[in-house]
Amino acid sequence: MSSDTPDAAAWRRAITRFVTVIPHTRGFALTVLEAGPERVLLRLPWDDDLLGDSTRGLLHGGVATMLLDTACGSAVLPALPEPEVCPTLDLRVDHYRPGVAEQDLYVEARVVSVTASVVFTEGRLWQCAERPIARGIANFMRLGARNTPPGFKQALFAAEHDHD
Repeated sequence: MSSDTPDAAAWRRAITRFVTVIPHTRGFALTVLEAGPERVLLRLPWDDDLLGDSTRGLLHGGVATMLLDTACGSAVLPALPEPEVCPTLDLRVDHYRPGVAEQDLYVEARVVSVTASVVFTEGRLWQCAERPIARGIANFMRLGARNTPPGFKQALFAAEHDHD
């Protein structure tokens, strides 16, 4: 990269790489619409495999939780001085209404505060922006450079084609 500070496009590619290697999100067609220090915005196209109640056509609550955890965790990376591994310390999900079949899901997350040991985040999940499905409050433990695998940042920002 030509600059030490990644731009929005570089962060979008890095967060896309991040969400496509996490085992519980790998099989989804999750799209990173925006990524940077201010917020992360993801879209999950509707798929009937997301149903928790197929009779009524309602989203499984675990999918909502996974999306909020993933978005909040993704928001941590660009908010830190250098990307580091930060596992979920705790996650609270407030469910407002059920998600419904045949509508894409959107999740937005932002970092509220960063301390030496914890990153505090909040997220919002919706299908219609005016009617959120759920809110998530997630806190992530900072493991620091010492406990982050060597090459973590380089792996996030690796060129699309290693031979270029």
